[in-house]
This record gives sequence, structure tokens and C-alpha cells, in this order.
Amino acid sequence: MLKYSTAYFYTMIKVAVVEDLDDYRNGLVNLINWTDGYECTGAYATAEEAIKELPALKPDVALIDISLPGKSGIELVEYIHQNISSILCMMCTAYDEDEKVFKALQAGAYGYLLKTTSPADIMNAVQQLVNGGAPMSSDVARKVIASFQSPKKNNETENLTAREKQVLELLSKGLLYKEIAFQLSISIDTVKRHCFNIYEKLHVSNRTEAINKYHQH
Repeated sequence: MLKYSTAYFYTMIKVAVVEDLDDYRNGLVNLINWTDGYECTGAYATAEEAIKELPALKPDVALIDISLPGKSGIELVEYIHQNISSILCMMCTAYDEDEKVFKALQAGAYGYLLKTTSPADIMNAVQQLVNGGAPMSSDVARKVIASFQSPKKNNETENLTAREKQVLELLSKGLLYKEIAFQLSISIDTVKRHCFNIYEKLHVSNRTEAINKYHQH
């Protein structure tokens, strides 16, 4: 009776690295290849090099730095997300600025690690990513959570009465006071009084500013 080794059914996780610093790139390649169950299928110094080969290689995960010569890592993530969506992108970078974090996530990155992350944690993050997680360094995760906890900007138009909103809507359409008065069956003086209240509540000084704020909200 034939016996089959479980090794034949073992799935190797394929990882690509896009990093312009030779030492760090080589370190990631060695880390991946020396970890059981993982294989580095490609290592690139630029996004352009990666774009040429990734469509054919289709690794499971791509570890990508943000600061690359030529196209940035964020541009590469966007390309992969739109054209090779089977590849899970994770940033591995020195940058933790809010703008770069959110741009990378918006572009299609599913994880975000800082280069200070330990080798063991990097490999754990790759495993989490493959298993459906969204691994992030603790500092980055805190920024993401804080962005959701930020208080919403107050919509000043919500402080207007129903009638004041009607007047403001008609103002935004370019109607004159007498035309607004006719449409709402009120006096011109009443329209002016509503406008005064609108300006006060919206913290503006004239019709144009009030209309601009109305369109913003």
C-alpha cells in the first residue's frame, strides 16, 4: 500500500519584497527563506522592476516600502490592488506619518508595519495577513483608531430652523428678497430677519458667504 507524505499537500506561502535599501531587502529575503513554510519569490529595488515581474509570479504577499526611487510604494500598492488583486500588500516602512499611513491603506494595503518591527513579528504579520487579518504596528493601529474617534465637525446648518433652511435654499438659487417673500407668503421684512438669523448662526456676514457654507454642508 502506498504512503503519501503530508509534505506533498503543504502549501508554501510565497512572499515578494520591494525595498530599495540593499541590506534591509536582503535581510527580509533571508528571513522569509529561513522560515519554514515561506518562500521569497522575488526581491526588487524599485516599483518598476516589481511591476514587470509580479503579474507572472503572483506571490501571496508583497512587503513594500513607501520610499522607493521612481514610483512610490503607495503607487505600487495601487497598481497591484487594481491589476493583481490576489496579492496582499503590506507596507514595511520607516514612515508612520498619518498622511502616508492613510494613503497606503486607501491605495489597497491590508497591513502596515514599521521597520522597527522584530523579525518574528514580521513573519507573524505575514501569517495574519494570509489568514484574513490586517496586521499593523501598534503605533500605526493607534493612529487608525484615533481617526475614527475624532469628533465630527459641527454642521452649522443643522442649527437653522426649518423656515431658515427654506430661505437659505431659495437664496442659493439666486432669488431676491421679494421673490422669496412671495414664494413663502411672508413679508420682505420677515425674509430679512430670517437672513439676519442665518448669518448669525452660520458665522458669516453676507449672502455669498452663507450660500458657500450651505453648499459645503
